Amino acid sequence: MTSEVILVDYGVGNLLSVARALEECDARVVLTDDIAKIKQAERVVLPGVGAFGDCIAELRRRNLVEPILEFARTGRPMLGICVGMQVLMEVGEEFGEHEAFGLVPGNVQPIPDTTASGEPHKIPHIGWTALELPPGRESWNGTILQDIEPGQTCYFVHSFTANPTNEENMLAVSDYNGRRIMAGVQADNMFGTQFHPEKSGEVGLKIVRRFLSL
Repeated sequence: MTSEVILVDYGVGNLLSVARALEECDARVVLTDDIAKIKQAERVVLPGVGAFGDCIAELRRRNLVEPILEFARTGRPMLGICVGMQVLMEVGEEFGEHEAFGLVPGNVQPIPDTTASGEPHKIPHIGWTALELPPGRESWNGTILQDIEPGQTCYFVHSFTANPTNEENMLAVSDYNGRRIMAGVQADNMFGTQFHPEKSGEVGLKIVRRFLSL
């Protein structure tokens, strides 16, 4: 059965590659910023590339914040990718403090520019990094990561990381030279990935397929 997915177009995000990945997994993609379509969607994907504050500002300019919040309250599946995950949090600290959606308690902070041992390392964090189970989570059963194994890698490119307040919202973590990165978050049927499933090969497509099956 083909799933219809609303891919939110608010002028930022890797829209073409996200759409191609969804279509590869047999989804029918509707790329739109139409408020009515977002509210009535079967499922929603919120992409994001660039600065946190710019993304929030553009979502507000297009009057999309409340429709997305309204959709999230329905319990239908939603996926935020990269900055699209970060805006699910309460506050982002990129170039000042910016209030976000508040759907997941916590904030978004810079990745430390040193390793755990104090040596400088490259920011942004770019490349293939393993996904691991966070403290307090025994498995990924029933989530978008159900079909992958801890230790499998996905593609990241980012300078900031989410910090959920509650362990139950931590879906996956990654390690960057001893610094914890929040690779994924979850709140009910709402998921976020800091990595890019659409750039993560077959592992990423497995995640997309599982999202479409929810």
